[in-house]
Amino acid sequence: MENQTTEWKENWHDEYMRTICAFANTSGGVLEIGRRDDGKITGVANIAKLLEDLPNKIKNAMAIIVDIDVREQEGIKYVVVNVGTYPFPISYHGVYYIRSGSTTQELTGSALDEFILRKQGKTWDGIPVPYVKVDDFESDAFKTFRKKAIESTRLTKQDLEITDEILLKNLRLTDGNYLTKAALLLFHQDPENWVPGAYVKIGMFENEADLIYQHEVHCPLIMMPDRVMEIVYLNYFKGIISYEGIQRVETYPVPHSAFREAIINAIVHRDYSTGNPIHIHVYPDKVLIYNDGRLPQNWTVEDLFSQHTSRPYNPLIAGAFFRSGQIEAWGRGIAKITEACESWGKQEPFYRIRPNEVMIGFYTEPKFGEKFGEKFGEKFGENETQAKILEIMRQNPAISAKAIGEEIGITTRGVEKSIRELKTAGKIERIGAAKGGHWVIK
Repeated sequence: MENQTTEWKENWHDEYMRTICAFANTSGGVLEIGRRDDGKITGVANIAKLLEDLPNKIKNAMAIIVDIDVREQEGIKYVVVNVGTYPFPISYHGVYYIRSGSTTQELTGSALDEFILRKQGKTWDGIPVPYVKVDDFESDAFKTFRKKAIESTRLTKQDLEITDEILLKNLRLTDGNYLTKAALLLFHQDPENWVPGAYVKIGMFENEADLIYQHEVHCPLIMMPDRVMEIVYLNYFKGIISYEGIQRVETYPVPHSAFREAIINAIVHRDYSTGNPIHIHVYPDKVLIYNDGRLPQNWTVEDLFSQHTSRPYNPLIAGAFFRSGQIEAWGRGIAKITEACESWGKQEPFYRIRPNEVMIGFYTEPKFGEKFGEKFGEKFGENETQAKILEIMRQNPAISAKAIGEEIGITTRGVEKSIRELKTAGKIERIGAAKGGHWVIK
């Protein structure tokens, strides 16, 4: 059966040199000539000439050596080309190919850059960046790292009584006298100076087309999970209020631990070379997290969802997150997300894996975009946006929805949606016409 390391061809054509190139660049493989796609042996008519020409063709075109054998089955001879994997990049006519599943694919753009780096034992986040010094960094991200590392017991206070420069070296975030891209992303106060798109974009959508309001999170990566969690849970999720004895408990539509793990996975494993931010789309019935990235080489979707070792796309970034106690190094991210949802009685998350994009989705319960009914105030607490609107109305009862939006920085439609929810909850009432009337806070 054809697969990542096996290819069958009835006759030889020079275009199959691409397959040999792909085998050499991936995990090696076997090209059998004289076998149909269904596996039936058909044989090779010009086998002597092929055995004479093929080794030289391959050597001259790609400067590699392959093993070529003749095999026989039921009296029919066919040719087997055994290709080993090479530790350096191999090109055919200046083009690089790899195997993905049972297909041969040409590498271009950022995928080619990454391939060449990894063949050299380097990763994208380890690329050195000139003209940047530790003195250019502010201290907030370093303070956050030290605090989290000590709290997690991954490092001791004594371990961290060192300068920021030595800390970066200890985290393997330097290359000679240069800082790496990982160092800038993790700790610099404005990493987008060097890596465009290194931020998170969050939006509340009424449906696929209508955006109600949005936020952007711009900060060092080591601080980003906390910032994202704070904004999402204050502005986008509503908690169901219940009581255990006299203690008030708020239950949110997505478990904190599951959502945080998903955010950290997106930050650590994303392909930053694309220039696209992480997107979080919040809908009335679901939350989707989109992230540019791809599976590790030779992995299938089945590999991702089965037990596996940790294979971070950005190992230097992952290492810093591990030392700060924000991730494990065991490849259990997806399992932890699923376990957290199950422990809260929530549906399992769902995924969509594309060649250059990974999406994780959470179903939200209750559906916080629906009409809540008369008991809204008993079930839900106010979110931050509604609290701001109520405070503005107290100070200026005659203010318009447009003016409120301008003051708190969201669209008029977003304000009107929050006002409808507050009216449904019985918390506000409009007295008089749209012009000349005023709001009454109950």
